[in-house]
Parts: sequence; C-alpha cells; structure tokens
Amino acid sequence: MSHEMQHGVVDDPAPRSKMSPARKQRMAWLGLAGILALAIVLPLASYSFYWLGGDAVAQDVGSAVNPRSNMWRAVEQGVGGSTSTGGSEAGILIAPGGVEWQQLRDGPVAKYMPWVILGMLAVVILFHLIHGKSKLDAKSLSGRKIKRWNGLDRAVHWITAVSFIALAITGLSMLIGKTLLIPLLGKAGFSWWAQASITIHNLLGPIFSVGVVLMIVLWIWYNFPSKVDVQWFKQGGGMLAGKHPDAGRMNGGEKVWFWVVAVVGLAVSITGLIMLVPIYNLPVPSWLGWMPLIEGTRPQMQQANLIHAILSLGWTALAVGHVYIGTAGTEGAFEGMKTGYVSEEWARQHHNIWAEDSVAKGKAIFLDEDVDTGASVNTREATAQ
Repeated sequence: MSHEMQHGVVDDPAPRSKMSPARKQRMAWLGLAGILALAIVLPLASYSFYWLGGDAVAQDVGSAVNPRSNMWRAVEQGVGGSTSTGGSEAGILIAPGGVEWQQLRDGPVAKYMPWVILGMLAVVILFHLIHGKSKLDAKSLSGRKIKRWNGLDRAVHWITAVSFIALAITGLSMLIGKTLLIPLLGKAGFSWWAQASITIHNLLGPIFSVGVVLMIVLWIWYNFPSKVDVQWFKQGGGMLAGKHPDAGRMNGGEKVWFWVVAVVGLAVSITGLIMLVPIYNLPVPSWLGWMPLIEGTRPQMQQANLIHAILSLGWTALAVGHVYIGTAGTEGAFEGMKTGYVSEEWARQHHNIWAEDSVAKGKAIFLDEDVDTGASVNTREATAQ
C-alpha cells in the first residue's frame, strides 16, 4: 500500500483537456443545424399520416371528438331540420344569406357610407368660408311680406324635419355606434343607448313616413319641372351668372330636393316598414298581398335593411346641404318656414316670377306686429306706400 493511501490521501486524477475553440464552434453550428432541421421537419410530420394511410384514422378521431361537425357542415349547405319557427322559415337552421348581409352591412355600408355625410359637411363649411352667406341685394326692406307657407305646411315640415334628425342620429348609433360610442359611454352606457335608439327609431319611423306622404300631397303641385328650371341650372342657381335666375314658387334646386324627399323618402319608409312589421307581428291586410316584399321573410328584411341604410345615409348627406341653404347659407330663408312669411325683397330676389304674381294679386301685405307673436295681420295692399 502506498504511502498516500496509508494516510488517507488519494492522488488527483489526471487533469481533463479543455475543449478547443474550434470544437466549440463546430458544436454550435451542429446544434443550430439540428434546431433548423427540427423546425422544418416537425410541422411536416403530419403529412406522413397521408402517406401511411392515416387519413382515415384522422377522420375517425375527428368525428369522435366532434360528432356534430359533419351535421353543421350539411346545415350550411342548406339541409333543414326541426325548428320552433313557423311560416316560411320553418325548418331552416341557418339562413345562408345572413352572412353575406352582415358582411355588406358591417363592411362597405358601415365603413364608407358615413364618410359621405362628413364629406358633405366639409364641403358646406368650405363653401361658407369662401363665399359666405347669400345676402339680400336690397339695402333696406320695405316691410311688405308675402305669405309663403301656411300653418299646415309648417307643421308638416317641422314634424318631419325633427323626426328625420332623430332617426338619423339613432340610425347612425345602431350602425356605427359600437365603434364610436363604446369608448365614450362604456359598454353599459352604450347598451342602454342602443336599446333607446331602437325604440325611438321604431316609434318615430311611422310618424316620419306619414310626414313624407303629407309633404308629397301638399307640395307636389309646385314642383313639376318647367323650362325656367333649365335656365336656373345653367346659371348654377345664380352662382355662375352673378345674378339670380328666374324662378317660380319653387326654383330648380328646391324641386330636385322635393323629388329626393318623395322618392327616397317613400323608399326609406317602405323598407323601414318591411323590417318593422314582422318584429311586432302586425297583421298585414289581405288586400296588400299583391305587393312585393310584403311577406316579411328574413331575406327580405335583410335586403330592406341594406337599401334602408344606403338610402338613408345618402339622404342625410344631401340634407346637410339643404339645412345649410335654408339657415346659415341664405339670408331671409329661415324666416319663411319659421313664420310663414318672407319679405317681398327676398321673394323678388330668389323667386321673382312668384313674387310678381303675388304682388299683382295683392298678396304682398304689411304686418302690424311681429308674426312670431301670433298677432293678427293687417291686410293692406302692397300698393300702399
């Protein structure tokens, strides 16, 4: 036994040789290559099931995990089933058109159409900054007034106008409110407002529709096109020629707006009713059965919804211009719908043919008191200077 073992001391093992830098580099490159190989091979390993005939196994496993998947694939292809809904939609589990409708509504309609309203607002503001308000040419007013709108005209106009604004606000809230209003109101606040918007929209819709019909009945007689309107448009309503063109009771621009109200207003009203009637399960008279879209099926409601939204957004954009011209854009215009009367000077400047005819018939009058107070009107003839 050696001297070291006798004293409990063991010789140190031979020192290990250190790995050379070159070897370390080779190992690093081999490791990196292995990682890259695994990254490529492992995702492709599933294809081996096909080569080994494992595709049938995969199908069996999939059907065992979710046995209803094949059924819903068939439903998407139009296969029916048992439903609690009766009528024309009985047995329909999934309406295929709903996906396309939602994609159009939440896509192009909701994303792009509201910008038309903002674009019109920008145009109006820019026009006002450049041209300002259209002023009366007369330096002073004679005090003579011509009655332009009676009480029924103004009541129908204001009821329809106020309901239009409310419908535009609530309609936009339902269309794009979740994007714009949730950050402001929060989810709970928007939920309350969304439900309120639906209620307000559904209640005011029929009132608005009646207003549109009354507007057509009351004012269609003034809005048939005439040769004077052609010249009015050629002169751009006076902006191109530097002077106001001839016009009767309604000028060319007002006639265009009337027919927009008549055509688009009726279309919006009809499509709104198509969506509203099935919701409240209102009975449809049998004598209306010949009308298209009267059944109120879901595809018809979806089509009506898209038409309703597109026309309403475009109409709202045009209404921005109409409101501007009738208020801040034209001096004296708002007075006519507010009080029913316009100054003779305003009438001669904007509707000279109608003004001359009114004066000739003795309809230009002096007002003893402000008509806003509801005071009686002095019917002295306009010839009294």
